[in-house]
Amino acid sequence: MNILVINAGSSSLKYQLFQMENEAVLAKGKVERIGMETAILTHEPTGKAEVHEVREILEHTTAIRKVLEFLVHPEHGVLASTSEIDAVGHRVVHGGESFKNSVLVNDEVKKEIKRLFDLAPLHNPAHMLGISAVEANMPGVPQAVVFDTAFHQSMPAHAYLYPVPMALYRKHKVRRYGFHGTSHNYVSERAAAFLGRPLEQLKLVTCHIGNGASCAAVMGGKSVDTSMGMTPLEGLMMGTRSGDLDPAIVPYAMGKEDLTLGEISSMLNKHSGLQAISGISSDMREIVEALEAGDKNAALAFEMYEYRLRKYIGAYAAAMNGIDAIVFTAGVGENSELLRKKVCEHLTFLGVEFDEEANRKGRGLERRITKQGSKVEVLVIPTNEEWVIARDTFGLVQSQTI
Repeated sequence: MNILVINAGSSSLKYQLFQMENEAVLAKGKVERIGMETAILTHEPTGKAEVHEVREILEHTTAIRKVLEFLVHPEHGVLASTSEIDAVGHRVVHGGESFKNSVLVNDEVKKEIKRLFDLAPLHNPAHMLGISAVEANMPGVPQAVVFDTAFHQSMPAHAYLYPVPMALYRKHKVRRYGFHGTSHNYVSERAAAFLGRPLEQLKLVTCHIGNGASCAAVMGGKSVDTSMGMTPLEGLMMGTRSGDLDPAIVPYAMGKEDLTLGEISSMLNKHSGLQAISGISSDMREIVEALEAGDKNAALAFEMYEYRLRKYIGAYAAAMNGIDAIVFTAGVGENSELLRKKVCEHLTFLGVEFDEEANRKGRGLERRITKQGSKVEVLVIPTNEEWVIARDTFGLVQSQTI
């Protein structure tokens, strides 16, 4: 069975085509600058040369059509016909309280995703564009949706509720939802397999550290807490997001700087984090280069970032009354040797015995970066959210055909 995985943004679209029997990626790519005359399509067929095309792509339906054309292209394609695509799986950021698992798309599911637009105004509408574009180009092909929030629906009420009037929860569903759930789920399973221990017996802190970042406390394979909240703004310091702050800063800054709600939201989401403190970049690679060159602002940004991450790890160890392993994943977590080193060197009280040589080796591979006998293991596990989406879509379609 061939599964096409789609991650649609407001002006972009990423895709991967999986052959499920062999767990192989046949092709992947992305469409950028949708809505412009100079949209860019990048197509990477496995075993063939990468292809780039610049052309007018004004909406998602055209973007999907161009992706399908490349997948069956005589020279650059990997399929003889689009009829060989058996199902399509979509990433959807917000499932609210409605979706605890991945589901096949139907009218009720689409209606509920639209109802949740207010909780994820930058993401869910874009995901719906992707679903509609597939319907237009591939009528009758089963589609599934996999939610970033679903994995965290196992959190207990004491972890997901905020200490504000309950009317806000009852009427407007103001609560912690958490995100990056697909990634936290995947690396938890892989950590258990790597350690050769049942997931049900493990207490893990999984750290999805990229431009957006979150930690999760995973006990017995279930998320019991996570750092992102009702939106992805809460929690860790990120590339351009502030993470945790005193809520009173919002009205105070609005009054002092005469900011609108839109402007304060933009400041906290797009102009804070590493970008704001360093004054250089939101990219950790550039921050590290600058601090190694002696830039004090870059050094401060890095120190704040590492400190906040370490605090969450310690907090979740306390929340679970113990910890067996810490997992680093995503762009920064997988690639920043310095960040992992600084975090681990300050977690000796937990029993972490850091292995500096192991930390430097094996990039791109699952590996342990603690010494033999370390009370708490630290692992680096590359995430694979697309594979989880393909796997869930495959399972849902299979269950319908039995």
